[in-house]
Amino acid sequence: MPRPPKARDALLAAYRDLLVSEGERAATMDAVAARAGVSKGGLLYHFKSKDALADALLAALRDCAADDRARMAADPEGSARYFVRTSVNSGTDMDAFFIAAVRLAQTGHVGALAALEEIDAAWLELIRREIADPAVATAVMLMGEGLYHYSSLAGSWPEQAFRTSMAELLAVVDRLSGRNA
Repeated sequence: MPRPPKARDALLAAYRDLLVSEGERAATMDAVAARAGVSKGGLLYHFKSKDALADALLAALRDCAADDRARMAADPEGSARYFVRTSVNSGTDMDAFFIAAVRLAQTGHVGALAALEEIDAAWLELIRREIADPAVATAVMLMGEGLYHYSSLAGSWPEQAFRTSMAELLAVVDRLSGRNA
């Protein structure tokens, strides 16, 4: 598959970044074109509508999530530990696409809601392959989701504020999953 043009990538990044920094209402077609340094005609050449931009953003998120699941499934420490360990916003493309999709979902965007549910279900499935008890697998998933939510708001996982290190949280995952049993 050929690589998308640079202008297309810049437009998608501009849309994503506007969603993250200013929200869905600010991510107008004019604002996206201006932020990307592309004419409105150039924007419309690549994306015929705001819905087309959203579809491309969600496709990029799905691609990033698929790569993440492959790493998760192959992690020698296991899927549950991987999920919790990596559930801290570290400023990656995946983080930016995920937060942008959350911003869309907050406005009731059906496609964003579906993409986020699909991604969460796939992560949970990998955790459930390792942890047989569905409630425990869900608790581990929610631990990671909470870490991600807090780190996205605060900018990092504040070990000092909670007086709990990531190593201690991973030890809890081990206890819950029976890994140390």
